[in-house]
Amino acid sequence: MLKQVSIYAENKKGTMQKITGILLEQEINILGSVTNDSAEYGIIRMVVSAPEKAYDALTKAGYICKLVDVIGVEVEDEVGNLNHLLLTLQESNINVDYLYLSFNRDSGKPIMVFHCEDAGEVKNCLCGKGFSVL
Repeated sequence: MLKQVSIYAENKKGTMQKITGILLEQEINILGSVTNDSAEYGIIRMVVSAPEKAYDALTKAGYICKLVDVIGVEVEDEVGNLNHLLLTLQESNINVDYLYLSFNRDSGKPIMVFHCEDAGEVKNCLCGKGFSVL
């Protein structure tokens, strides 16, 4: 199971740079990220090399953060693989709240990172159907 850091941040100039600067100071690598914004605040979701350390550093800097379990599924870099994964989830009656892309630095393969309810059960389901779950 992967841990994601969700950061609630004011939507203003320089915020992302401040967050990435904090991670840089802590020597934390960003492995995957997605940002959802609104007029005043946004949610930055990141899979990082040291999630607990990132959480502590960002919280200390005044950001509201949360650690969340997410699932990473390594897929081949081929047309239709995301559709195949989503179809498998749909057939298993699993709803995906959101997803984003990362990649395995060792194999070079894409990793689909997603959030859903009961991540442990979903992980077992996908492993049973032959998917490579991180």
